[in-house]
Amino acid sequence: MAALRWAAALRWAPGQAARAAAGLLGRCSGRSYAAGWAESSPTFGFLLDIDGVLVRGHRVIPAALEAFHRLVNPQGQLRVPVVFVTNAGNILQHRKAQELSALLECKVEPDQVILSHSPMKLFSQYHDKRMLVSGQGPVVENARALGFRNVVTVDELRTAFPVLDMVDLERRPTATSVLRSDFPAIEGVLLLGEPVRWETSLQLITDVLLSNGNPGNGLVTAPYPHLPVLASNMDLLWMAEAKMPRFGHGTFLLCLEAIYQKLTGKELQYEALMGKPSLLTYQYAEALIRQQAERRGWTAPIQRLYAVGDNPMSDVCGANLFHQYLQMAERGVRAEQQGAGGSQEQLRSTTRSCTSILVCTGVYRPGEPGSKEPPFHGHRDFSFSPGLLQASHVVEDVQEAMRLAFHEEGWPW
Repeated sequence: MAALRWAAALRWAPGQAARAAAGLLGRCSGRSYAAGWAESSPTFGFLLDIDGVLVRGHRVIPAALEAFHRLVNPQGQLRVPVVFVTNAGNILQHRKAQELSALLECKVEPDQVILSHSPMKLFSQYHDKRMLVSGQGPVVENARALGFRNVVTVDELRTAFPVLDMVDLERRPTATSVLRSDFPAIEGVLLLGEPVRWETSLQLITDVLLSNGNPGNGLVTAPYPHLPVLASNMDLLWMAEAKMPRFGHGTFLLCLEAIYQKLTGKELQYEALMGKPSLLTYQYAEALIRQQAERRGWTAPIQRLYAVGDNPMSDVCGANLFHQYLQMAERGVRAEQQGAGGSQEQLRSTTRSCTSILVCTGVYRPGEPGSKEPPFHGHRDFSFSPGLLQASHVVEDVQEAMRLAFHEEGWPW
């Protein structure tokens, strides 16, 4: 499994992901935006985290509200392209857009919002398979919006096989259940976010993996490799109203991985890991930024992105990984121009850099002088490099982040 690590947390090559993203976005319905702001076409845009940057729980951070008042032109339109990239996934995309519109007093379109599982739209090879889906909120609606047409929830699986869920004494069946033989086999697992009853989901997901999708029967020997697992949101922690960070879906994944390893002696494998800091999420966001600029009629290519977040392990690490990818792509373009080969996909991207900006309104808190380096909170399949956790800039809040970016670009703030 060492071969997975950060690059192989996505089993597609970057070119394949870019082609799929381009095809998907080309099929999205467009919305017309009228130009009319006196400033020239922007050549930069923002990738904004939500929790800990714009909001804390259900309350908007005052600096975020002020920042968006400045970011909107007299016609009520954003002055530069903005995509909201969150590792949350327990809400429908259009609902999140409506929520942000109300909090920020600025119109946010659904296609400006990337939830942790949004890139699963690209995995069409699994859309017709019978998938067990775990999470909370509108998991079935989200799965179907992503393209999955045959999903089974953990609760539906528990109802079909009541004897599988045995941790809670009050939920144990009081009568002997008849083992079902007519339940179609499950062909894969979708992990869209942390569930409510962790013990139930951990047990039933493990049952599905160990039984090759037939938890009512079981197998003498667990199959390996096991059924495909697609997971989103690797955040160990996230920031809400509480003074200390809360457990995220990354903590749930850590539990699932530990249980599977303990039972089988082998590592749980992922077909794909998405959400920040996955490279696929940033490629997907870049494509939406380009699409947004085209809709606004901005002719200048978007060359620089500013990624603003509060979590070094996801926001900063992901932005820095994407910046490294862009730098490698740029070197590939130059090599091709010199006749030394290179990828055609790299020629299609005009983005040259992704600057990571860390704010102090969420998970991150400036350390005490002389304090030790924090432990690595990132996912198992992402190699740890201290340099990836170092933001290009550390500022107080998102308004300071935007002011910095506008200054760097020579734009008035």
